[in-house]
Amino acid sequence: MLDLIYAALGLIILLLAGDSLVRGAVNLSLRLGVPALIVSLTIVAFGTSAPELLISVQAIMRGVPGLAMGNVVGSNTANILLVLGVPAIISGLSTGTCDTKKSYLQMLAATGLFIVLCMNGVISWVEGLVLLAALALMLSSAFREALSHRRNNNVPADVACCTDEEEVEGADPDMPWWKVILFLVLGLIGLPLGADLLVDASTNIARHIGVSETVIGLTLVALGTSLPELATTVMAALRNQAEVALGNVIGSNMFNLLAIIGVASLVGPMPVEAEILRFDLWVMLGASLLLAPFVFLKWHMGRVWGVVLSALYVVYVMMVLGGF
Repeated sequence: MLDLIYAALGLIILLLAGDSLVRGAVNLSLRLGVPALIVSLTIVAFGTSAPELLISVQAIMRGVPGLAMGNVVGSNTANILLVLGVPAIISGLSTGTCDTKKSYLQMLAATGLFIVLCMNGVISWVEGLVLLAALALMLSSAFREALSHRRNNNVPADVACCTDEEEVEGADPDMPWWKVILFLVLGLIGLPLGADLLVDASTNIARHIGVSETVIGLTLVALGTSLPELATTVMAALRNQAEVALGNVIGSNMFNLLAIIGVASLVGPMPVEAEILRFDLWVMLGASLLLAPFVFLKWHMGRVWGVVLSALYVVYVMMVLGGF
C-alpha cells in the first residue's frame, strides 16, 4: 500500500512539474525572441513528454530498462484504446472534418520503424540515433507545412513566426520574469524527484506481486502517464474538437517512440524482452491500424466504438497481468 501511495505521489509530482516546465520554457523562449511556431513544434512537444522521458532515463540508470520500454509501448496502446475510447463514450468524436492523414501515416511509419529496430533484441545508441533522425525529419516537415499554411493565408513569414503567442500552450505575454524562473525551477526540481519516486515504487510493486518491471511499465506506469492525454481528449470531445483529440494522440505516440526512446537509449541500452516482441508490439501496431477507418473514411467514433476500444484496452491489460 505504501508503494502505491509513493507511485501516485510520484506521478502527481511528475505531471505538475511537467506542466510547470512547459509554462516556464515557453514563456522564456518567447521572451528571448524564439518564434512562437518553433516553440509550439519543439519546446511544448518535448515538455509535455518530459515525465515519460524522465521515467525512462531513471529506469535505465537504476537498472530496470524494461520499465522504460514497457512505459512507452503501453502508453501508445493506452493512448489509442483508452484515451480515445473514453471521450468517445462520453460524447462521441466526429472525425468527418479531421484532416490527419499525413500525421497518421507518419505515426504508422514511426511505429513500423520502431518495431523493425526492436527485432534486433535491444535498442542501443545506434538505434536511438536512427529514431532521433526520423524525429528531426518529421519536425522539419511540420515546420515547413506550418509556414506554408500561414503564407497561403497571407500572413507574412516574419510575422507568422513571431506572433500568435496565444496559440502556444502555456503562453502568457504578461508573465513576469520571476514567475518564468519559478516555473522553470519547479519543473527542473520536480521532474527528477517524481520520476525517482515512481520508478522506485513501481519496481517494489513488481517485486511484491511477482511480475516483471516491464509488466508494471506496460500497465500501471503507462496508464498513469497517459492521464494528461486523457484529460485533453475528454475536454476536446466535450468542445466538439475531434481533430484536437485525434491529433493529440497521434502526436503523443510519435514523440513517445522517436523522442523518448531515442533520447533514453543514449543513456543506456534497452533490451527488448521476448514478451514485448511476441505480443505487446503487435498490439500497439494493431491499435494504431484501428484508427485507419476514422482517418481515411471519416467514420464517426460514437459511443459504441468508444465501448469497443475501451473494452479492448481492459482485455489487453488483463492479458498482460495474467502473463499471456
